[in-house]
Amino acid sequence: MPAKQDAVALLKADHRKVEDLFAKFEKAKGPERKQSLATQICTELTVHAIIEEEILYPASKGEVEDDLLDESYVEHDGAKVLIAEISAGSPDDEFYDAKVKVLSEMIKHHVKEEERPGEGLFAQLRKAGADLVELGERLKVRKQQLMAEFRNAELPPPETRSFTGHELVQSKPLEATT
Repeated sequence: MPAKQDAVALLKADHRKVEDLFAKFEKAKGPERKQSLATQICTELTVHAIIEEEILYPASKGEVEDDLLDESYVEHDGAKVLIAEISAGSPDDEFYDAKVKVLSEMIKHHVKEEERPGEGLFAQLRKAGADLVELGERLKVRKQQLMAEFRNAELPPPETRSFTGHELVQSKPLEATT
């Protein structure tokens, strides 16, 4: 990472890295390769979500539209559910590839909202005059701490900020009845 990188540049670099990992997963053959890529994706996204929620989003409060910030938290929480499912699963599991694909689509949407020129979260922060270099330094330090903590370790259970933890009933897909 560069010595001084503003928050937007750091987060956009994260976005590009995860997009690349998802593209590699789409092309991957073999369960070991898929598992390795999924682990990288889940780790990168977990760290990214934590640094945004601990540092970027609190700094954005009052500087960006409340609805956009609320949607960001909900999008993160939805992604965290899939990350937990993928992390606990394996490529041999039913729906594994589908979960990674849906996570990819959710992240694409989330990135689009953050990066949207003129009105996205990043653009609103710039317009508000936020100190993006200082934010970038804080994000960088925390990211390095988390990457070191998660290296060769299981990801922590997700903390949701907008989901209330409803109990779900697990069942199988329905078969056609004729």
